[in-house]
Amino acid sequence: MLFNSWQYLIFFPIVVLIYFLLPGGIKNIWLLIASYYFYMGWNAKYVVLLLLTTVITYTGARILDKYRRKWILFLTVAANFSILFYFKYVQFAWDNAGRIFRCLNIPFESRSFDIVLPVGISFFTFQAVGYTIDVYRREIYAERNFLKYALFVSFFPQLVAGPIERSKNLLKQLDKTYPFSYERMREGLLLMLWGFFLKLVIADRAAVFVDTVFSDTGQYTGLYIPAAVIIFAFQIYCDFSGYSIIAMGSARILGLKLMDNFNAPYFSKSVSEFWRRWHISLSSWFRDYLYIPLGGSRKGAKRTCLNLMIVFLASGLWHGAAWSYVLWGGLNGGFQVLSKLTVSLRKRTKHMFGIRESRFSHRLLRTILTFLFIDFTWFFFRVDGLREAACILKNIVTGFNPWILADESLFHCGLDRRNFQLLILSIGVLLAADYGKYRGICIRKKILEQDFWFRWLVFAGGTLFVLIFGVWGGNYDAKSFIYFQF
Repeated sequence: MLFNSWQYLIFFPIVVLIYFLLPGGIKNIWLLIASYYFYMGWNAKYVVLLLLTTVITYTGARILDKYRRKWILFLTVAANFSILFYFKYVQFAWDNAGRIFRCLNIPFESRSFDIVLPVGISFFTFQAVGYTIDVYRREIYAERNFLKYALFVSFFPQLVAGPIERSKNLLKQLDKTYPFSYERMREGLLLMLWGFFLKLVIADRAAVFVDTVFSDTGQYTGLYIPAAVIIFAFQIYCDFSGYSIIAMGSARILGLKLMDNFNAPYFSKSVSEFWRRWHISLSSWFRDYLYIPLGGSRKGAKRTCLNLMIVFLASGLWHGAAWSYVLWGGLNGGFQVLSKLTVSLRKRTKHMFGIRESRFSHRLLRTILTFLFIDFTWFFFRVDGLREAACILKNIVTGFNPWILADESLFHCGLDRRNFQLLILSIGVLLAADYGKYRGICIRKKILEQDFWFRWLVFAGGTLFVLIFGVWGGNYDAKSFIYFQF
């Protein structure tokens, strides 16, 4: 069930209405039923995996709460990652093992496992594993109530694409139920409206342009491809952050507060800052459960660099079973390693040329360079594999066509002039809102502080704008969110 589908627009109000009519003791049970129904809308049989992950981590945490042993933690985590490995990585591992054996002239049988990747398995697996580790570290007590813990793992707004919630936040909120609040309803609806704007107006419109170019890179050569990659940077941002914001809004109406998964990432002045602002729930998960246990930055410069590379290679692999994702992660990690190794050199260079970091020009340059590097890495995230990446890069170099930036050729890549201009205008609105957020200004709170007529004008105008300018079309089919495949 997609957020941007009529099914959800029927499902969610029914869930909210019944939730607030039920007595307090049954509210969480109702949310658990709704969450499992929501997940079964994708593929009913895979709800067994969700339940299995819940049972394994619930049982493992209860045992860890009584007997704090590393081997119990290892078995619990290994059991969950084994499920994830089978459904997400077994084909990738088998194919690469075959390549190695064939290089060694050892017979190896090719095999297709024909496994359908369950939606959201990486998200709910990491959330459950994080809870288990928190119990082992004594940062939280093991939950006794199985139904409440099952709701923590399966809470429908953030089940299939995050944010990856922590037990210290979401699970503790489930200790109580919440009465109806008009203030929370207003805040939640405004969040959902913004999320729908990002998804329907920007992300799905950008997808038309990006898919058109990448579906025929033999025809769209040269600067068509960099243009598509730049637009893809906003597509993936608005697609993923749009989902997270709709999830936050849905949860807020029900009285729960999910973590903010994005914080104006494209205004970052370094790659490391970008990763503190992008997909915050995953970045902080890898920091707390992998980077710090590996030693973090406590064991010298070489070990710090190694730990960074391990984390970002793992992050690349988390996103998909393909070497292009691993390369994407490696580039992000490698640039941070390079940045750490050249700190003194950059300081001397700045001093030599009288460059001051506080100046606007310097901060603007850093922001632009960071965006360009991040955008370059998105190219490897978007392509289907390294071979295709090599062919496309060759087409960029050989297809010299700078005139397309001025002769309206970009208006013939799936979007006409009106839709292309609307896309650019909408991206400008996004950047204006993000700049305010970057400067510590919450536009949502500013709107909610205004008189009722102004608030309703924003609600009505925003809804009308999304309905008119969202990518619907005569034969519209709700586009899946990009991060569902992870």
